[in-house]
Amino acid sequence: MTLTAQKRPNRPIALVVIAAAAILFAGGLVWYLSQPPDYAANVPVLTPEAKAYTRNLQLGEVEMKATDNSLGQTLVEILGRITNAGGRPVENVRLSCVFRDPYGQVLARELVSIVRSRDGILYPQESRRFRLPFDALPEGWNQTMPQLVIAEITFGGEE
Repeated sequence: MTLTAQKRPNRPIALVVIAAAAILFAGGLVWYLSQPPDYAANVPVLTPEAKAYTRNLQLGEVEMKATDNSLGQTLVEILGRITNAGGRPVENVRLSCVFRDPYGQVLARELVSIVRSRDGILYPQESRRFRLPFDALPEGWNQTMPQLVIAEITFGGEE
Protein backbone atom coordinates (compact mmCIF):
# COMPACT_ATOMS: atom_id res chain seq x y z
CA MET A 1 0.00 0.00 0.00
CA THR A 2 1.43 3.17 -1.08
CA LEU A 3 0.54 6.22 0.72
CA THR A 4 1.82 9.31 -0.75
CA ALA A 5 1.68 11.94 1.79
CA GLN A 6 1.71 15.35 0.37
CA LYS A 7 3.57 17.64 2.58
CA ARG A 8 2.26 21.12 2.86
CA PRO A 9 4.88 23.69 3.32
CA ASN A 10 4.70 24.94 6.87
CA ARG A 11 4.46 28.67 6.97
CA PRO A 12 5.89 29.88 10.15
CA ILE A 13 3.60 32.11 12.16
CA ALA A 14 6.35 34.71 12.41
CA LEU A 15 6.28 35.19 8.63
CA VAL A 16 2.50 35.77 8.69
CA VAL A 17 2.83 38.25 11.56
CA ILE A 18 5.60 40.15 9.76
CA ALA A 19 3.58 40.30 6.55
CA ALA A 20 0.50 41.58 8.41
CA ALA A 21 2.58 44.21 10.20
CA ALA A 22 4.12 45.33 6.90
CA ILE A 23 0.67 45.67 5.32
CA LEU A 24 -0.62 47.67 8.30
CA PHE A 25 2.46 49.90 8.24
CA ALA A 26 2.11 50.54 4.49
CA GLY A 27 -1.59 51.34 4.88
CA GLY A 28 -0.87 53.72 7.76
CA LEU A 29 1.89 55.41 5.79
CA VAL A 30 -0.39 55.92 2.77
CA TRP A 31 -3.09 57.39 5.05
CA TYR A 32 -0.61 59.70 6.83
CA LEU A 33 0.88 61.01 3.58
CA SER A 34 -2.57 61.68 2.13
CA GLN A 35 -3.50 63.99 5.05
CA PRO A 36 -3.05 67.75 4.50
CA PRO A 37 -0.62 69.56 6.82
CA ASP A 38 -2.28 70.78 10.03
CA TYR A 39 -1.68 74.47 9.35
CA ALA A 40 -3.28 74.28 5.92
CA ALA A 41 -6.63 73.30 7.41
CA ASN A 42 -6.74 76.48 9.49
CA VAL A 43 -5.53 78.95 6.90
CA PRO A 44 -8.33 80.66 4.99
CA VAL A 45 -8.07 81.01 1.25
CA LEU A 46 -8.67 84.38 -0.37
CA THR A 47 -11.45 84.35 -2.92
CA PRO A 48 -10.51 85.85 -6.30
CA GLU A 49 -12.72 88.85 -5.45
CA ALA A 50 -10.97 89.37 -2.10
CA LYS A 51 -7.53 88.84 -3.62
CA ALA A 52 -8.21 91.58 -6.16
CA TYR A 53 -9.37 93.91 -3.35
CA THR A 54 -6.24 93.50 -1.18
CA ARG A 55 -4.53 96.38 -3.01
CA ASN A 56 -7.23 98.67 -1.58
CA LEU A 57 -6.50 97.75 2.04
CA GLN A 58 -3.46 99.72 3.11
CA LEU A 59 -1.51 99.02 6.26
CA GLY A 60 0.27 102.06 7.67
CA GLU A 61 2.01 103.33 10.79
CA VAL A 62 2.95 99.74 11.59
CA GLU A 63 5.35 99.32 14.50
CA MET A 64 6.37 96.60 16.89
CA LYS A 65 6.73 97.08 20.66
CA ALA A 66 7.83 94.76 23.43
CA THR A 67 6.91 95.20 27.09
CA ASP A 68 7.55 93.06 30.15
CA ASN A 69 4.60 92.19 32.36
CA SER A 70 4.51 91.55 36.10
CA LEU A 71 5.00 87.79 35.56
CA GLY A 72 8.33 88.33 33.83
CA GLN A 73 6.95 87.52 30.40
CA THR A 74 7.50 89.68 27.35
CA LEU A 75 4.43 90.86 25.46
CA VAL A 76 5.12 91.74 21.83
CA GLU A 77 2.57 94.00 20.15
CA ILE A 78 2.18 95.09 16.57
CA LEU A 79 0.36 98.40 16.29
CA GLY A 80 -0.84 100.03 13.11
CA ARG A 81 -3.59 101.47 11.02
CA ILE A 82 -5.62 99.93 8.21
CA THR A 83 -7.25 102.11 5.57
CA ASN A 84 -9.94 100.98 3.17
CA ALA A 85 -8.96 102.91 0.04
CA GLY A 86 -11.40 100.99 -2.15
CA GLY A 87 -15.09 101.38 -2.84
CA ARG A 88 -16.50 98.46 -0.84
CA PRO A 89 -17.38 98.18 2.86
CA VAL A 90 -15.33 95.53 4.68
CA GLU A 91 -16.65 93.54 7.62
CA ASN A 92 -13.67 91.33 8.51
CA VAL A 93 -9.97 91.33 7.68
CA ARG A 94 -7.57 88.69 8.95
CA LEU A 95 -3.80 88.80 8.65
CA SER A 96 -1.35 85.96 8.64
CA CYS A 97 1.70 87.04 10.68
CA VAL A 98 4.71 85.00 9.56
CA PHE A 99 7.50 84.67 12.14
CA ARG A 100 10.95 83.58 10.94
CA ASP A 101 14.22 82.42 12.43
CA PRO A 102 17.57 84.19 11.80
CA TYR A 103 18.03 82.09 8.66
CA GLY A 104 14.70 83.15 7.16
CA GLN A 105 12.94 79.84 7.79
CA VAL A 106 9.26 80.06 8.81
CA LEU A 107 8.80 79.22 12.49
CA ALA A 108 5.13 80.06 12.95
CA ARG A 109 2.11 81.62 11.32
CA GLU A 110 -0.40 83.40 13.51
CA LEU A 111 -3.81 84.22 12.06
CA VAL A 112 -5.21 87.40 13.63
CA SER A 113 -8.14 89.74 12.98
CA ILE A 114 -7.53 93.44 12.46
CA VAL A 115 -11.09 94.32 11.37
CA ARG A 116 -13.93 92.55 13.16
CA SER A 117 -17.65 92.73 12.45
CA ARG A 118 -18.34 93.29 16.17
CA ASP A 119 -16.37 96.57 15.94
CA GLY A 120 -18.38 97.76 12.95
CA ILE A 121 -17.86 97.81 9.22
CA LEU A 122 -14.79 99.55 7.77
CA TYR A 123 -16.35 101.77 5.10
CA PRO A 124 -14.61 103.08 1.99
CA GLN A 125 -12.03 105.81 2.70
CA GLU A 126 -12.17 105.02 6.44
CA SER A 127 -9.18 104.15 8.67
CA ARG A 128 -8.98 102.22 11.89
CA ARG A 129 -6.19 101.48 14.35
CA PHE A 130 -5.34 97.90 15.27
CA ARG A 131 -3.35 96.19 18.01
CA LEU A 132 -2.05 92.63 17.77
CA PRO A 133 -0.70 91.23 21.05
CA PHE A 134 1.52 88.11 21.04
CA ASP A 135 2.54 86.55 24.34
CA ALA A 136 3.75 83.13 23.15
CA LEU A 137 6.14 83.58 20.25
CA PRO A 138 8.19 80.68 18.91
CA GLU A 139 11.62 79.89 20.29
CA GLY A 140 14.31 81.04 17.88
CA TRP A 141 12.29 83.92 16.43
CA ASN A 142 14.61 86.50 14.83
CA GLN A 143 13.05 89.41 16.81
CA THR A 144 12.14 91.35 13.65
CA MET A 145 8.77 92.47 12.36
CA PRO A 146 6.88 89.43 11.06
CA GLN A 147 5.66 89.42 7.49
CA LEU A 148 2.03 90.62 7.45
CA VAL A 149 -0.11 89.08 4.71
CA ILE A 150 -3.83 89.64 4.21
CA ALA A 151 -5.31 86.15 4.52
CA GLU A 152 -9.05 86.79 4.51
CA ILE A 153 -11.51 89.56 3.65
CA THR A 154 -15.25 89.49 4.25
CA PHE A 155 -17.23 92.23 2.58
CA GLY A 156 -19.97 94.03 4.52
CA GLY A 157 -23.38 95.19 3.44
CA GLU A 158 -23.18 97.48 0.46
CA GLU A 159 -24.04 101.12 1.00
